[in-house]
Amino acid sequence: MRVGTVKRKTKETDIEVELNLDGTGVYDVKTGIGFLDHMLEQLSRHSLMDLKVRAQGDLHIDYHHTTEDTGIAIGEAFAKALGDLKGIRRYASALIPMDETLTRVALDISNRPYLIWKVEFSRDKLGEMDTELFKEWFQAFAQAAGITLHVENLYGTNNHHIVESCFKALARSLRDATEIDPRRADAVPSTKGVLGGSL
Repeated sequence: MRVGTVKRKTKETDIEVELNLDGTGVYDVKTGIGFLDHMLEQLSRHSLMDLKVRAQGDLHIDYHHTTEDTGIAIGEAFAKALGDLKGIRRYASALIPMDETLTRVALDISNRPYLIWKVEFSRDKLGEMDTELFKEWFQAFAQAAGITLHVENLYGTNNHHIVESCFKALARSLRDATEIDPRRADAVPSTKGVLGGSL
């Protein structure tokens, strides 16, 4: 089993994450932010990663620190679970429809974190959550996980559908990219023999 656990405590947040890449999509998520919980549950279910998250943050200020730090902690747990990256397929993409919305995600588990975010919203908030925070979550996750991540909403009008399709497309891409390729299960998927931006 490829499992990663992270405990991250700052003056702003206190977060614990348990992540199992070879799970069945079982989730137990409590961040104090209802909409974020809903999105992380989608991430778990559609990636088949088992995910447990406990987060306490300074929600009396706003949701920024808890959202960003949750992305960091999940990304760190993801990277730990992947270990030396041997055998993974590395690249993946997904095109996910949700009613009137269509979103594309492409990623490379490369140890060269980068985010391209082409997603726009017509509302400032979804429930109590600022829509600008979704980019912050994806940025934090990509950086901590070591992923080159491109997220593009091709079209859509319902802001809930737009966000949810982004998380579902990420989930399906992670599921495919982290699968072990039986033809090269003992090798890092790179001509360099290692994955990382400095080599």
